[in-house]
Formats: sequence, structure tokens, C-alpha cells
Amino acid sequence: MLYMNRINFLYIAVFFASLSGLLSGFDTGVISGAMLYIKQSFEITPELSGLLVSSVSIGAIIGALINGRLVDKLGRKNILLLSAVIFIVGSIFCSISQNVIELILSRTFVGCAVGIVSFAGPLYLSEISSREKRGSIVSFYQIALTFGILLSYLINYICAHVEYTWRAMLFMGAIPAIILFLGMIFQSDTPRWYVLKGKFEKAKNILKKIDSKIDLDEEIENIKNTLNQDEKIKLSKKIIMPFVIGIGIMFVQIATGINAIIYYAPTIFKMLNFSSNQDALFITIFIGLINFLMTFVAFAFVDKLGRKPLLYIGLSGMLLSLLVLSGVFVVNCDCAKYLAVIFCAVYIVSFSMSLGPIGLLLISEVFPLRYRGSAMSIAIISNFLFNFIVTGLFPISLNRLGGSVTFLIFALICVISIFFVRFVVPETKGLSLEELEEQWSE
Repeated sequence: MLYMNRINFLYIAVFFASLSGLLSGFDTGVISGAMLYIKQSFEITPELSGLLVSSVSIGAIIGALINGRLVDKLGRKNILLLSAVIFIVGSIFCSISQNVIELILSRTFVGCAVGIVSFAGPLYLSEISSREKRGSIVSFYQIALTFGILLSYLINYICAHVEYTWRAMLFMGAIPAIILFLGMIFQSDTPRWYVLKGKFEKAKNILKKIDSKIDLDEEIENIKNTLNQDEKIKLSKKIIMPFVIGIGIMFVQIATGINAIIYYAPTIFKMLNFSSNQDALFITIFIGLINFLMTFVAFAFVDKLGRKPLLYIGLSGMLLSLLVLSGVFVVNCDCAKYLAVIFCAVYIVSFSMSLGPIGLLLISEVFPLRYRGSAMSIAIISNFLFNFIVTGLFPISLNRLGGSVTFLIFALICVISIFFVRFVVPETKGLSLEELEEQWSE
């Protein structure tokens, strides 16, 4: 009975905390379908279109910047509750916006929650789990994120048949946010935060629920020791190289075009002569489903094959797909649109089994333990910054350069990325943090 209580405590906490990842995926993906109908309500230039889609990234940068201090001051649980409130209010504001500027501001507000949960969600999951299950439990955040994107595509397709189309799409994000808020109210904070605040008995109670076999006093002392470590980043080769790798892999993850396809897939399909918005949205569901399912493949093979082999496979598949997508914009035949669907799917398969999960995995591995929290925050902020630039420029590039040149640019970045992985990114499979630090010292 005690074992079942521990299992139930852990699974319930993981379920509700993982909803933060689902919301992050939903609120970034839902704009892809909503844009088709927003353009029918407001006159939007390519520049405004790019700003509207990328406005979530602006908010995410703000959220990530303020998150580091708040998560220690208010607690992991309270930060997740705060993010739920932001998601709820932001979704409502988006749905009642009367012009493009209001919509951009509302999406930026939602983005603040995306930036907050991108760090607080995985942090809560890692600190509420046992050592043995930490890797698989933290992976639930990435799985929930890809499911959130898939859910947004499903909602887009369903809401395409209702009266207030895009308003309904954007409002639906409030529902999982309400569930997150109500669920997290009844959850505990993490043992590490309780120790940080000197609440040692509460920390022991939670640790007992997580793992009854551990020595509670020894575990409390271990947590105290990690909290006493100096986390101020000092420049040296040991930290410069991890930053080159961490920020570099974030650039590769975004600049090879993933969010251009995730956010603009229906727009791309409409440009390639699919007859209706509903057809474009239905095909996008297929893309989202592949993105979700292939994430499981990455988790199954990343520790067997290693990080770099999966990155080579993924980048090669993405390169091929981008070259074909570049070609379909200059081929004047009806089969071009079907080729686009096939190779968008190949691109998503390639990304989801490689750069998607491995990007976040690498930044959690390459930074020294002493600086990991601060360094990961900087890497995640760089990810949102790259996302803002790419998604903001994509519709402008489509308008001025055309689809063929735009996807050719992404393909060129893929080639550069393969060389980056070959000569800069280390293989971290099977290596301890200490062994990695020794590499930076050589």
C-alpha cells in the first residue's frame, strides 16, 4: 500500500507538471492554423504576420529572464501556478482582441508563460523524481510539448468549422491551463526548494514519498552542499566550450527551419494550391502526429546509438527534405503539393528523432554542474531569440525571395550544421560530467 501511495504521488505530480509542457507546445503551435483566419479578419502585411507569430518568442525571452530568480524565491510549484494564470488570462485576451496590435500584445503575454515553464517545468520534474527515474520523468516534458503541438493542430481543424474560428482556437489554450492550475494547487513543492527555505521536515516528508529507501538525513545534507556551491560563472575554457556547444546547438535546432514548418505549415500548403483551409489544417494534423510519435523513437535510441549518430541521420534527412521543398516551389505540376506533404513529413521525422530532444539533452549534459542552472537559462534564452528571428523573417522571406530560395537557405544551414556537429559537438554518451570537463581542459 505504501509503495502504491508513492507511485500515485509521483505519477499525479508528473501528470500535472507535464501539462506545462503541453501548454508550451499548444500555444506555440495553435497560431499556425489561426493565421489562416486572422488574415480574413485583419489586413496583415508579411512584416506584421512575422511579428504576430514570433511575438510568443518575445514574451518567452522575458519570461526566461525573470524566471531564474522567481523560481527560487516563490518556489517551483508557485511558479507553475503563476504560469497557469498567465496562460489563462493570455488565452482570453487573445480571443477577444479587436486588432492586430492587441493580438500581438496578448500573444507576447502568453509567451511569458512559455518562457517561464520552459525552465520551471523540467526543473520541477527533475526535483520531484527519484535518481533512478529522473531521466525518463524529465522526458515527459518534451513528450507533453510535442503532444501539445499535435493537440493544437487537432483543435485548429475542429474550430475551423465553428463561427468564431481563430478566436475559438486561441481561447482553447485556457482549458488545459485551468487543469494545470487546479491540479498544482494540491501538489507539494520539491524537496530541494524546501531545503533552500530551511523547511527540512517538509523536505523529508516529500523525499520519503519519492523514495523510501534513501537515507533522509544524508540526502538533505547532499542538497545543502549543492545549494552552497558558488554558481557565478567565471570565464575559462571549461565554460567557453560548453557555451559554444550549447548556444550553437540551439542555433542549429532553430535555424534549420523547424518552427517555420511547425508555425507556417498550413500557410505553406495553401501556397502549394491545396483547395481549402480545412484541407491544409487536416494535413497539418498528420505532421503533428509524426512529430509526437517520433519523439519516442529518439528516447529509445539516444542512449543506444549515441547523440552524434542520431544528429547525423536527422540533419541528413532534413537536408534532403529542404532541398525537395525548395524544388517544389519551382515545379509547375499538381504532384508538387503532394511531394511537399511527403517531405514535410520526412523533415519532421528527421528532426523529431534528433535535434528536437537531443538539443535540450546536450545543454543539460555539457555544462559543469556548478554553473548548470545559469548556463542552461542562457542557452534557452538564445533558443527563443533565434526562434523570434527565424519565425519573424520567414513570411518576409517567402514574400520577397520566394519559397524556393527560402528553403534553400535552410538547407545551406543544415550543411553548415553537419560540420558543426562533426568538429565541435562531443559525443556525450556514456561520459560522466567529470570526463567532459577534462576534455575542455585539454
